[in-house]
Amino acid sequence: MDDKLIKSAHSAVLKGSDSLEGICTRIEGYDFNQGVNYSRLLKSMLSSGFQASNFGEAIEIVNEMLNWRLSDEPIAEDSSEEEKDPTYRESVRSKVFLGFTSNLISSGVRDTVRYLTEHHMVDVIVTTTGGIEEDLIKCLAPTYKGDFSLPGAQLRSRGLNRIGNLLVPNDNYCKFEDWIVPILDQMLKEQLEENVLWTPSKLIARLGREINNGSSYLYWAYKNNIPVFCPGLTDGSLGDMLYFHSFRSPGLIIDVVQDIRAMNGEAVGASPRKTGMIILGGGLAKHHICNANMMRNGADYAVYINTAQEYDGSDSGARPDEAVSWGKIRGSAKTVKVHCDATIAFPLLVAETFASKSKNLA
Repeated sequence: MDDKLIKSAHSAVLKGSDSLEGICTRIEGYDFNQGVNYSRLLKSMLSSGFQASNFGEAIEIVNEMLNWRLSDEPIAEDSSEEEKDPTYRESVRSKVFLGFTSNLISSGVRDTVRYLTEHHMVDVIVTTTGGIEEDLIKCLAPTYKGDFSLPGAQLRSRGLNRIGNLLVPNDNYCKFEDWIVPILDQMLKEQLEENVLWTPSKLIARLGREINNGSSYLYWAYKNNIPVFCPGLTDGSLGDMLYFHSFRSPGLIIDVVQDIRAMNGEAVGASPRKTGMIILGGGLAKHHICNANMMRNGADYAVYINTAQEYDGSDSGARPDEAVSWGKIRGSAKTVKVHCDATIAFPLLVAETFASKSKNLA
């Protein structure tokens, strides 16, 4: 072959490169010759590549979210006298919005969420109806591990409901009905006799108070005055209970308009605080938090953990940059999406952020 052609092929294959040294992180995994150190292992994911690196970025972003104080920022010209006070500025931290789908409360992630609410480590929670009822039901009866391949018809004949590889006996929902109906009766009475205006978040706080169980994240949210919002309150067993109750004892009113005022107010009124979003899964819980933050021209931090894809245009699969286009996340925000099952990623994320900071403070 002609030497000129060989040289051309050689230059095409071995094209020179720009230097990345000092610009990009070198890819290196964890060296188990150092022994088993889980904290170092998790930190090493940042330089491991692929979703491990995204997970490592999530750790960094959440820690930055938790470390931020108003004192880190220059004093604005329009700051109030209080906002100029050094002690006050040091006390002002980010406002953390946590969102998750119901399946995570069905799973053992419930205990991680309970830890965060017990120690008041998050400020606002948004979930789906299952994320409410499954927490309460677990205080009445357990959920069990099954198998993804168990046949639905056979389970139905045995009165067993499957959530992935989890099994929930239908009796659990019967116990839930026995527990909640007297509460709904009392709420209706208070509405009629005391003019109480019920909203989804007020109902949820009442249920957290009534369950009075330390294993419940709703109990701790009630105790610590953490608002829990659920705009799709009727989409689940709780909706079934409200449906049947409306025939048995008509008249209970739950005002969603007051809750959207309250939810958006959590974001609009956050200033001078920064806001951070940690969202597990997609759908309603994800969008409700993002949309509220649009009211303040976007969140300052965002960590998504889900397995949804963006090719079908779903909000669930959308990456943070799509939310930037809507003003739901600021263009200057620190963001990452971790494509991973949250039952794997979230407890590990909490271990290297909220829990480690709490341990250091103790």
